[in-house]
Amino acid sequence: MASTLQKLTSVVHQATAKHSATVIFIHGLGDSGHGWAPVGEELGKHLPHVKFIFPNAPDMPVTLNYGMAMPSWYDIKSLSSIDSDQDEAGMLKSRQQVMQIIREEVEENNIPANRIVIGGFSQGCVMGLLTGLTAEYKFAGIVSLSGYMPLHQKIMNMASDANRKTPIFWGHGDADQVVRYDYGVQSVELLKKNKFDVRFNTYRNLGHGSSPQEIRDLLNFLNETIPTEPKA
Repeated sequence: MASTLQKLTSVVHQATAKHSATVIFIHGLGDSGHGWAPVGEELGKHLPHVKFIFPNAPDMPVTLNYGMAMPSWYDIKSLSSIDSDQDEAGMLKSRQQVMQIIREEVEENNIPANRIVIGGFSQGCVMGLLTGLTAEYKFAGIVSLSGYMPLHQKIMNMASDANRKTPIFWGHGDADQVVRYDYGVQSVELLKKNKFDVRFNTYRNLGHGSSPQEIRDLLNFLNETIPTEPKA
């Protein structure tokens, strides 16, 4: 039950001006909110009205890493194929926990859902997509960095209509050896086939990480989707 769900801790970079928009960004496997917090601080210099929330994943055994416990949003058995058996139960549990953060922003902090951007990197990208595509809230945008589509065979049957037209920023390095570039291509093709508004950005010679150019492009996306003055 949702009432017994453990609340996530988060690293938060508060808005430095009047708070009118929020970015919730989900880290990848083995990381924590602290790993992406410096990006929030840098973006915050240009987006003083935006609060950045970086949730921390709980520790759990990860099959891909020989059962070692580490921060993870769900178990990963293999990354050998985009259709690899995915931990649906783990994904859905983490989705509920992320939704708690979203509801808190909307209901307690009075930030409309259409002033919230949800997203993440790698495993966090997967969680951002799962949350963004299935939520009843209409978000301002979805950010998908170096990840892949969750529950590839059924996600479109789970998707709500709320974010059919929500812009999706997808960034992926073409030298990614962890989440292969073609996984990103296949995921974007599925989104486009189902009429989602996805913008695919390829970063040449970038491995499994981010780059200054990607962050600049992300800043442009955030300026477009959650500008200082809310769109009329």
